Order: sequence, then C-alpha cells, then structure tokens
Amino acid sequence: MPEKNATNVAKLHRFLVVSLELIYFTYIAQLVFHFLFLLHLFSLIMKKYTIQKSPFVVPTTDGKLIEEHFGNATTKEPKISIAHMVAPPGWSEPFQTPEFEEYTYIIKGKKQFIVDGDTVVLEAGQSIKIEKNVRVQYSNPFKEECEYIAICLPAFSIDLVHREEE
Repeated sequence: MPEKNATNVAKLHRFLVVSLELIYFTYIAQLVFHFLFLLHLFSLIMKKYTIQKSPFVVPTTDGKLIEEHFGNATTKEPKISIAHMVAPPGWSEPFQTPEFEEYTYIIKGKKQFIVDGDTVVLEAGQSIKIEKNVRVQYSNPFKEECEYIAICLPAFSIDLVHREEE
C-alpha cells in the first residue's frame, strides 16, 4: 500500500508540475502576444520620417553660420550629420584630419579646399567627397559668402575632427 501512495503522490506531483508549466507558458505566450500587439500599434502611430523644423545653430566666433539639421548636436544621431552652412568672405578653418567622410554641396558662391596638399575650388552646383583620415583645410578666400550643405559619415564630432592649432 505505501508503494501505491508513493506512486499516487508522484503522479499528483507530476500533474501539478505539468499544470504549472502549462499555466506559466500560457502566461508567457500572452505577454509576448500583448507586446507584439502593442509594438504593431506603435508602428502604426509612429511616422516613418522626421521633419526638422528647428536645427541646432552651432555657436561660432568666426562669423560662419552652422545649422545642424541631423547629427550629434541636434538629434543625438551618431551615424550621420547634415548641416546647412554659410561661410562669410575671408573665412577659414585650421587644417584638420577628421575620422569621418565629408560630403559638401555648394549652393551659392565658392569654397576652397586644400586636400592632401591639392587646392580645389568648388562653385555653386558642384560637390566633393573627402575621405576620412585625410588632412584638409576649408576656407572662403573669396569676396562673396558661400552657402553649402555638409554631410558627415559618421556624424561630425569635435572629438573626431582633429583640428590643428593655428
């Protein structure tokens, strides 16, 4: 008889364990379902685009206007920065060797680049890509302002630009 009671207790124990496992897995499945449902609702609500109406205006002391639309300063985006810039006549920056690629598109005026010792002048409608880890200097030695768009990959960061002291 004690063997029969032990067998019944073992069966009852197994039944309780299986029942609890079933309840637990059902609960987990419900949580996952609710999470996925909420995620789906969230994706329906969230837009797949961002309109930038308030770019960050970077404070400068050299008269250059820098409006960062996307990037580290504005959106905390480390992968890319996009900035609208206006360089006044006579403006220049020190040489630098950035750890990012920089693309520049000239909207108005002219801009001078010294890239690895080569002097390049771009005019409105022209663009340039400068590879990362290349020594470069940007300037506007001309009599009219230069308006342009700059895109950096990864995003511009003062820690990655490596400007030389003048």
